[in-house]
Amino acid sequence: MFEKVLPIGTIVLLKGAKKRLMIIGYCKYKGGDTSKIYDYAGCVYPEGYLSPDTTALFDHEQIDVITSLGFRNLKQHEFQMKLEKALSDMEAENKESTRENENE
Repeated sequence: MFEKVLPIGTIVLLKGAKKRLMIIGYCKYKGGDTSKIYDYAGCVYPEGYLSPDTTALFDHEQIDVITSLGFRNLKQHEFQMKLEKALSDMEAENKESTRENENE
């Protein structure tokens, strides 16, 4: 059910981590590097958001355990569907761009 996008407020434990994170955002860049988009931004749980320097960026594949799902309603579901479509379109575009670069 949650293969791509978890709701804001979801609490997760990443592989090899000891501290849980709460998802606070989607599709984030690290600093000014726009070559990599991370699936999620998170803050430590239960402490919460402390500063931009303590925000963790991670991908869905790094999640080991989903401790608690964030709030979901119809608006969140609609947003999730749009975000999953946008991410899928971006993946397809990146694959096409990579193929074109390899053929040059």
